[in-house]
Amino acid sequence: MPSPALPGRVVDQANLIGPAAETAMVAKLAALETDTSDLVVVVTVPDLNGETIEAAGLRLGSNFGRGPNDFDNWVLMLVAPKERKARIEVGEGLEGLIPSAFAAQIIQLMLPQFKAQKYEDGLVLGVAEISKRLRSDRRRPQRLEQSEKAAG
Repeated sequence: MPSPALPGRVVDQANLIGPAAETAMVAKLAALETDTSDLVVVVTVPDLNGETIEAAGLRLGSNFGRGPNDFDNWVLMLVAPKERKARIEVGEGLEGLIPSAFAAQIIQLMLPQFKAQKYEDGLVLGVAEISKRLRSDRRRPQRLEQSEKAAG
């Protein structure tokens, strides 16, 4: 499955988010990026076309690269309702702040909303938790060390 272009902070291909909530989410993510330089993108897809959620998340995350400042500070929240899957991918620059265990906790918080078919509410909750965590650390962004860049 080819990577869709990610034209904005919210790419709702599965039509899970209403216009008002999408506008509010985009504004919140834009303010977060302005304040922290961290890029957070929410993507919903109608289905995974046989791809695993992990592979789709990595493929979509590869669209970001290391970013314009070489900080690799991005977060991708991916939801595929048909397969009942959700994934949070994190760029290397934020892995210390949003490790896999914390990403899994966010998904666990979202799941009750998803199970109740309230995808918009779950996504709003997930964005709020990610935003809160990213705003909690003011030491970033920190440029990746040259040795880390050479290895990546």
